[in-house]
Amino acid sequence: MTPIIALTADQARARLHELTVIDVRTPGEYASGHLPGAHNIPLDDLDAALPSLSAAVERGELLFVCASGARSATACERLADQGINAATLTGGTTTWTQLGHDTHRPAGSRSPWAMDRQVRLAAGSLVLTGLLAGRHWSAARVLSAGVAGGLVFSAVTNTCGMARILARLPYNRPDATDLDATLAALKG
Repeated sequence: MTPIIALTADQARARLHELTVIDVRTPGEYASGHLPGAHNIPLDDLDAALPSLSAAVERGELLFVCASGARSATACERLADQGINAATLTGGTTTWTQLGHDTHRPAGSRSPWAMDRQVRLAAGSLVLTGLLAGRHWSAARVLSAGVAGGLVFSAVTNTCGMARILARLPYNRPDATDLDATLAALKG
């Protein structure tokens, strides 16, 4: 397997004019601020976007972006399996914004919470519910233990099942027309 190319935020910023930037976060995360000129293709829609991405790579290098770099690295691995080379942004949009680089927000866009914040809310709510319900029904504590185990598994494997579930909620999904327009733009 080809090693993943990683660009720092400063390297990506210097080359932004020659890169096709693909943001693999949910539409809500994308709307909260993305790299200038970035196209939004959520990680769950990557397989459907393969023909468009193949066409885009013919015109220049692809740079995949997410909040931390984990999802964009996953996208690069999946594309490498299909024979498409792409780069990932080290540290993601978090590092990009910490360095003071410009981000764009669509005018009038909704801005749901970032995925990590949604996961913390859901996990914390489930643990608290399990503990409170466990005061009257001891079996409810299994809910808290299950969430705790899931969080440990998530940290060890650098995956997040809860984020995958939350990404399917309507406010985290792209409108079909938005995704179609993005794919058409990438085909050129």
